[in-house]
Amino acid sequence: MTWKASFAPLRERNFAWYYASRFVDTLGTRMAGVALAFAVLGIGDATAVGQVLAAHMIPVVLFLLFGGVIADRLPRALILQTSNLVAALTQGVMAYLFITDRAELWMVIVLAAVNGTADAMGIPAMDSLVPQLVRRDQLQQANALLSLSRGSLTIIGPSVSALLVVTVGPGWALAVNSLTWLIAAALLTPVRIPPMRPRTEESSTLQDLREGWSFFIGTTWLWVVVLAFGFLNAIHAGALFTLGPAVAKETIGEQGWGLVLSAESAGLLAMTLILLRVRLRRPLLFGMVGCALMGVPIVVLGVAPELILLMVLMFVAGAGIEVFSIGWSLAMQENVDDDMLSRAYSYDALGSFVAMPIGQLAYGPLGEAFGYRDVLLVSGIAYAAICLLSLSSRAVRNLGRTPAQTVSVTT
Repeated sequence: MTWKASFAPLRERNFAWYYASRFVDTLGTRMAGVALAFAVLGIGDATAVGQVLAAHMIPVVLFLLFGGVIADRLPRALILQTSNLVAALTQGVMAYLFITDRAELWMVIVLAAVNGTADAMGIPAMDSLVPQLVRRDQLQQANALLSLSRGSLTIIGPSVSALLVVTVGPGWALAVNSLTWLIAAALLTPVRIPPMRPRTEESSTLQDLREGWSFFIGTTWLWVVVLAFGFLNAIHAGALFTLGPAVAKETIGEQGWGLVLSAESAGLLAMTLILLRVRLRRPLLFGMVGCALMGVPIVVLGVAPELILLMVLMFVAGAGIEVFSIGWSLAMQENVDDDMLSRAYSYDALGSFVAMPIGQLAYGPLGEAFGYRDVLLVSGIAYAAICLLSLSSRAVRNLGRTPAQTVSVTT
């Protein structure tokens, strides 16, 4: 495949505007993740970080399914705009509280919960919108381009955010994030998508949820991978994003932690460039093997938190995670009908995220009780083992690509 063909989705008007919106959104979001962790550490400890992260994630878990139903009924671009505007407001207030030194833990928890509710509405619409923007034969390139922007921005985002933390304070990174959500909402305005197919009969929200559940539980590759990520995301959230900043603060420092996260993003970017031109034929087989690589830096973070070693391992792990990320998008977008896609994504996100608050809340106390080293060592081994165990399912390891179809796209 030529480079010109790799960038063909950007010539679709709707996708170009959507891409610009995601680009700006990602810029602020990746900066805010590091800033929020260290901001909370300024008013609390690792357990407080876990409480804030859980406050964001619990509403996501509670309202995701309703977000999926809404996104299969209403214009998905409008849903994303609304989600971005609510997120901008909550993040702006949070930034103000930290900048003026008025932030208290309960305030941050409340704002994080509102922010999470907005995410619950937007997440099912976000990726399910992509097949409405490009032709089927451009899906891999479209998803790779989205990952390219995400990866390139997150190379510098965490490091810049960490630099802001040690210079002007974490509140300013959160303020930038708020502004980017406003811009992201505005950039979705020109997107014009044909109305979704009319329903043959009216159905209630409960009926839509049941229909989505029947599809989910009847699709083996879908529920096996989602079940695996229920555990994987709990480990990832607890080990890297709850204990990680606390370990880094005592070893490689805040700036070093930003560099480690940027190294992961560099690995994502490198693999994205490869997948822009190389067809991924077994998306879940190679994706789950790639995910298993993340277990290694989690172990090293606990056993030997050396900056250079962690950067190298996170680079490799990031490349593996990117194989799964694009492979999962292809598996969903090529094998799930459009009128079911948002609900499928909502069940996917619910199953993947449901254990994250447990990990976020539990890892601080676990680290204090058993020691960060032992908790991270066990977590890294378990992470790799779960990834490989999912491949015992034939439906997961054998899932291939569906034939490309040429579908008209309104521009």
